[in-house]
Amino acid sequence: MDWLATGGLELDDLPPPSIAPVGYVRAMAKYPRIREQHIAVFGESGSGKTVLVSSFFGPTQEGSYSNDLWDLVADDTGQGNRLYQNFLGMRDRAKAPAPTRFAATTYSFTVKLKGGDNPEANKRPFDALRLAWHDYPGEWFEESPSSDEEANRRIDTFRSLLCSDVALLLVDGQKLLDYKGEEERYLRSLLTNFRQGVLRLKDDLLSDEDRLVEFPRIWIVALSKADLFPDWDIYSFRDLVIGKAADHLDGLRSTLKDLVDTPDALSVGEDFMLLSSAKFELSSTGPELVEIDVTQRVGLDLILPVASMLPLERRVQWNERMEIPRRVLDTLADGAETMAAALMAGKGLGIEKLVAKLPIVGPLAGKAAVPALIAAARMGGAQLRDINAQARKHHDFLTATLTQFKLDLEQGVKEKLFIRSLK
Repeated sequence: MDWLATGGLELDDLPPPSIAPVGYVRAMAKYPRIREQHIAVFGESGSGKTVLVSSFFGPTQEGSYSNDLWDLVADDTGQGNRLYQNFLGMRDRAKAPAPTRFAATTYSFTVKLKGGDNPEANKRPFDALRLAWHDYPGEWFEESPSSDEEANRRIDTFRSLLCSDVALLLVDGQKLLDYKGEEERYLRSLLTNFRQGVLRLKDDLLSDEDRLVEFPRIWIVALSKADLFPDWDIYSFRDLVIGKAADHLDGLRSTLKDLVDTPDALSVGEDFMLLSSAKFELSSTGPELVEIDVTQRVGLDLILPVASMLPLERRVQWNERMEIPRRVLDTLADGAETMAAALMAGKGLGIEKLVAKLPIVGPLAGKAAVPALIAAARMGGAQLRDINAQARKHHDFLTATLTQFKLDLEQGVKEKLFIRSLK
């Protein structure tokens, strides 16, 4: 469980050592008001992972950027500067970032809520949402390890992203174009390489346990470089993948299910997403870039909503149709109870009262939280817009941000940029 997400309680409110996990008190003292989410991004070399994260972060640093609810900060200043430098190179000089090879990188961003000087801010369970973005090297799915040291590094890197609830598996739009008319060759190769890469890690990942309890449970198939297909919507992409490579997608799903405890609580190839970092224009006389329009982005504004809201929704969906063991529930959408409390605060019940009703640990934690979780996950439409409007009016930046994330997900579905599983 993510013990950073326990609502910003004071140290006097912490559970006694007899029930608190090791390191819990230390974590709470260091990060008392931060809610952390993780997302893992997989894609072959050249699929656009570095451009993607640069275009996710870069626009939020421009002087013209304005957000009335939160600011996005790179936790590592040097890392943030490099990402912004990549973005400026695209914006000002039509220069794409240099490709990275064999570089396993975790980018850490913090969504800092505004209104911290507002007395009401003391009542909210957290002040910031941290996003850990794990970038797994594409070459590791295409090439065998060159040494035992590299093999061990692959295992350690994969273990580091097991805390993610959401994983993105990128399909390279340029390669789809290269294989036009025989896209199945590329799609089947991509899925086979990824499946084989996981199989090579399987014995080491399961060396200490029968099945993995903590593991990414939502695997979204995402089209990178979607600007290359201006006439496509998400259904065009979904239909291509299913039509050309359904058996290989099933094979990947089966392999991932073999790794996890409670394999039915796993979505692989049920959610689809369009992503484009910018619109790239090539010279009419050659392959040189002549312009990169960084304002023409697709789907990147859904990254934060997907990472923060989709696990909560999926946890409720799965919990309604299956019995999920407590050990799995504790790692599935970590801190969902706290997120639900913040979402539901706009309905008139104070956050502090909601959080007080949700046990942090113990056998009643899941049961006590169920009504709030279900209500928060199912909130949508006019009700969601009303709560968002009221939260903004009363400067409740947390509820306004989370309800806006849910509204953004709804809009993404409406604009046919995103398909989310109903299972």
